[in-house]
Amino acid sequence: MNKKFSLLTLGAALIAVPVIAAPGAMGAKGDADGNGMVTRAEAQAQATQMFAKLDANKDGKIDPADRAAQQAERQAKMFAAIDADGNGSITKAEWDKHGADRAAKRAERGDKRADAGALGEGKRHGMRGPGKRGGHHGMRGGMMAKADTNGDKAISQAEFQTAALARFDASDANKDGQVTAEERKAQRGEWRAKRAATAAPAGE
Repeated sequence: MNKKFSLLTLGAALIAVPVIAAPGAMGAKGDADGNGMVTRAEAQAQATQMFAKLDANKDGKIDPADRAAQQAERQAKMFAAIDADGNGSITKAEWDKHGADRAAKRAERGDKRADAGALGEGKRHGMRGPGKRGGHHGMRGGMMAKADTNGDKAISQAEFQTAALARFDASDANKDGQVTAEERKAQRGEWRAKRAATAAPAGE
């Protein structure tokens, strides 16, 4: 007997990844001209694009309503991917196939890590407990909370831009108005050190 699941019933079973982005994150995407460096103007333009993407309902602010809308969109896309025949419901056979496909992809990724000699590193990441993963997301959430300067539980475009440029300035170690790959690497090292210090048990 095929057991059918409605979209609403399936929603509780889907894994929703929180949409929490660090404003102004320095990376290759911000390097509009491809010269290997990110200027302050490029960082500001990237922040504008990121804000527009996160402001799902286009009301000029980022708040829980946007995260809920993005989560619903992800769930709808996942439902459509599982609903192979597109009839608006998911049979047990479709659900089982989805699970088998995910397992196969995980196995493939594991094989690739092993081939690259990174299996041990993957296991270490896999052993991280929920607390550490939560701490990482919590840190990002903290960054977003800092962007909310007026404490209204929402982030305006101006607040997002201000946070983005503050992060740019923090990355721009020599204050020449541009961030190089070396400066980004150095800042990532500082972030990792801070996360490690935060995650370390008291007394260590």
